[in-house]
Amino acid sequence: MNYSRGFSASYYMTILDPVTFRDVQTISIKGGSIDRSTSELMESADIDLTEIPGDGEEWIRVYLTARQEGSEDERVPVFTGLLSVPERSLDGHRESYTVECYSVLKPAADILLQRGWYAPSGVNGAALAASLLSCGPAPVTLSEHAPVLAGSIVSEDGETNLSMAEKILAAIGWRIRITGAGEIQISEPAVRPSASFDALENDSLEMKVTDTQDWFSCPNVFRAVQGDLVSIARDDDPSSSLSTASRGREIWMEETDCSLGAGETLSDYALRRLKEEQSPARKLKYDRRYQPDIVPGDQVRIHYPGNGIAGVFQITSQSIELGYNAKTTEEAVMV
Repeated sequence: MNYSRGFSASYYMTILDPVTFRDVQTISIKGGSIDRSTSELMESADIDLTEIPGDGEEWIRVYLTARQEGSEDERVPVFTGLLSVPERSLDGHRESYTVECYSVLKPAADILLQRGWYAPSGVNGAALAASLLSCGPAPVTLSEHAPVLAGSIVSEDGETNLSMAEKILAAIGWRIRITGAGEIQISEPAVRPSASFDALENDSLEMKVTDTQDWFSCPNVFRAVQGDLVSIARDDDPSSSLSTASRGREIWMEETDCSLGAGETLSDYALRRLKEEQSPARKLKYDRRYQPDIVPGDQVRIHYPGNGIAGVFQITSQSIELGYNAKTTEEAVMV
């Protein structure tokens, strides 16, 4: 099916067996939305129902059925998660229910680590993160050849399985990715576009785009703190447009939870992070037609030179309407 062309969409929800994570019951839905990001639980959904699916928490999956003339119908899972207690609305004799659903990362976010727990240096970071995230029914997979931790990471008060897994993956430069079927994937960052949106080949974007560049808050002094150690990196170069000399003032940024790379010193880290934070991000916000299996953290190539937009962008957030064409509102930054 060519998703760059128009298609009609219908949706339904299934109840899952928490042991096998397979569909066991089908529920009609009226609509809703799915929100995705690269932080915290990463996904959530608000779904409008006509009936209560059960008496308590349920694991659910939402499917899109896409229909297009000249192609076979295509069924795509767009969200899998944990359904909470529905909110009932009455309109005369009519009942409707709105329910909030949490991502497959919710079980890991609900477990507190023991005090004193730590991730030791020298271990496979992806494997350790996978073990922390494997506390729920969702399958967890990881890519091969993951880096090892260069240093130990000690849990703090209130540390959860999820927050520690995120710290471990940040330290090795890897990421969490969630599929529509609810699989938790641990892998290296995206290095190539998953899709291309082009005025000629895949014209999926609506040309009502917000295009911004944010350099105003870029720091020119960065302070890295790790335990009792402190390192400060400064940009005092008169030829740099963001430097203390050019701007006539200091803009500080501090990190107190530094994850050093292999062989990296704290001063190296401070300098690297200053350069990263000084890269003014070009941000786009736009609506497009839905395309399967593209989530925040993935890269897309956007080529609309007639509108002054051409380059590779990394998706930071999505919102998918469970309606016609599954309209996707997306934010992305240039890489």
